Amino acid sequence: MFTAALAGFLTGLSLIAAIGAQNAFVLRQGLRREHIAAVVLICALSDAVLIVVGVAGFGALSAAHPWVLSAMLWGGVAFLTIYGALRFRTAWRGGAALQPARDAPVPLGRVVLICLTLTWANPHVYLDTVALLGAISAQYAPAQAAFGTGAVLASFTFFSVLGYGARFLAPVFSRPRAWVVLEVVIGLVMWAIAASLILRQIG
Repeated sequence: MFTAALAGFLTGLSLIAAIGAQNAFVLRQGLRREHIAAVVLICALSDAVLIVVGVAGFGALSAAHPWVLSAMLWGGVAFLTIYGALRFRTAWRGGAALQPARDAPVPLGRVVLICLTLTWANPHVYLDTVALLGAISAQYAPAQAAFGTGAVLASFTFFSVLGYGARFLAPVFSRPRAWVVLEVVIGLVMWAIAASLILRQIG
């Protein structure tokens, strides 16, 4: 049981820690020190649900109904493209306007909506994390539950560290130019993910 749980923790951590749209958003909110608890809980709980679904057999479902993945993929591409463009527009506004102290607070409802969309409309969650964790968990039968528990714990650990640990980068982001760079990087990450999904679909 312990071996399966440890394997689930390490596997989940390695997958979740990859740079992506969701992580970039959590980092940004952490730097802004805005609605961090809500963002961390949404990401971690959503991952927990998806991990359970994956361990319970999402791979079999996607194999039986390929259109489900295709629909999620194109929806994710559209959202990532638009959100990336918004990040570029924000960077274009200039450095001082991006500082948390000067930027207008974003309502909790809007932050929650963006966070949920970045999580549930992200095809990578289903194509990589969910499907892959589900497939790997089968190798630890009959201890798949322990494997899934370890992966869920990894998600809570990672997002908590990312969200609340971002404040230690505050001195770096006290400079307006650093925020411009961050917004551009986030935009590029969004567009790169969208491009990789398109290439995967047509490839």
